[in-house]
Amino acid sequence: MTIRVLLADDQALLRSAFRVLVDSEPDMEVVGEASDGAEAVRVTAETMPDVVLMDIRMPGTDGLAATRRICDDPALSAVRVVMLTTFEVDEYVVQSLRAGASGFLGKGSEPEELLGAIRVAAAGEALLSPVATKGLIARFLAQGEGPGIDGARSTRLDVLTGREREVLVLVGGGHSNDEIADRLDVSPLTVKTHVNRAMAKLGARDRAQLVVIAYESGLVRPRPH
Repeated sequence: MTIRVLLADDQALLRSAFRVLVDSEPDMEVVGEASDGAEAVRVTAETMPDVVLMDIRMPGTDGLAATRRICDDPALSAVRVVMLTTFEVDEYVVQSLRAGASGFLGKGSEPEELLGAIRVAAAGEALLSPVATKGLIARFLAQGEGPGIDGARSTRLDVLTGREREVLVLVGGGHSNDEIADRLDVSPLTVKTHVNRAMAKLGARDRAQLVVIAYESGLVRPRPH
């Protein structure tokens, strides 16, 4: 199945480079381009891509606002957004994750990392930049407003079983399904089932949203750095 990709960046030269890279892959195709956030939302609705590569900083409607509009639209629930950042530590990354982005990637990443990011997002997994540490999302959340703990979200965790909570803690730690399976001595398929059930119960659109919920609810605490 071909992964349909939309490129949203105000730099035409960068979009062109991304298009050549993506279109060179047998399992991907670029279905549209946008030079600002408002256009990204419109073209997303028109083309229904699997993944949007979204620059955070664009004139007019920025990537953050565009991501929120895309992720809040029930008609676009199957679309995954990967934010492109100039710097690894970007003040908007946590906001973009809360807005619904599946993850982020630095613009300086290698071509194979970018292509891998598209495949990971299309598969519904959370994406951390390959050069980032597993505690990066935790650090961003720790820098958010207040203590970053949402009491309402904490109460919502009551719907989870003990094993689902256990899996959520490990998901929040940045572990893959295979790593979680090894730790819990179960099959990766069993882990995937627990993750999917937790997503459904908590109303998370994807794994990245589970990570955010794990920290905002206080189930997982930011690591000291």
